[in-house]
Amino acid sequence: MAIVAHPDDIEFGCAGTVAKWTRRGTHVVYVVVTSGNIGTHDPAYTTETLAAAREKEQRAAAAICGVTEVEFLGYHDGEVMPSLELRKDLVRIIRKHKPDVVISMDPTMMWGGSNYINHPDHRAVAIATLDAIAPVASMPLMYPELGAPHRVREVWIQWTEKPDMWVDISETIDLKMQALAQHKTQVGSDTVEGLRHWALEAGKGLAPAETFKVMMLVPREEKVEQRVDTTHEQELASREKTTQSAGSD
Repeated sequence: MAIVAHPDDIEFGCAGTVAKWTRRGTHVVYVVVTSGNIGTHDPAYTTETLAAAREKEQRAAAAICGVTEVEFLGYHDGEVMPSLELRKDLVRIIRKHKPDVVISMDPTMMWGGSNYINHPDHRAVAIATLDAIAPVASMPLMYPELGAPHRVREVWIQWTEKPDMWVDISETIDLKMQALAQHKTQVGSDTVEGLRHWALEAGKGLAPAETFKVMMLVPREEKVEQRVDTTHEQELASREKTTQSAGSD
């Protein structure tokens, strides 16, 4: 599950990783808190027509990456707060879909470089997401009316300045670019082409990559094949056969 603030946040952040997962059979759900209904400088749009256009764009982008379920929560773009209402909505969604992994935004990122101030909706959604995951969604006595408790195993935080996970998206960078290109109300061809350069930078010039801070809330279960050494038993069986053969001569 990926939980973000706006349509196109996933395409800029984690779409290459999502496409890689879905190719291997993973079921992924997108949760988009707003429909990006004020995200334009074009006066031809109203908040209603822009929301409809951006939801359509997001669904098309999701399909390219193998995602068929997109949940829009309908919060007003630009006014999201890490409220109890939003936390409960996210608890409901988490308990409904029961994800093992949630991709989240970074609540600590205030700016990037010297020319970007992080959108307040990004930070608000990030805070609400982490608060919903730990511990609320897993607690049976908290909001039982929102569904049976569910414990998320891992949280992957995108757009973080201190990553500890690099995902090679060489096989899906083209899908990531195609997905972003669906957001025609937001980006042009230059931005889409820029994704390849940014991904290569994230991969330290070695391969296009997406980066994350990963928190293991539940340790991964390592499946170790136990190989039994039967050499001694085989030697005894061989000797027994030899003895039986000698005795019958």
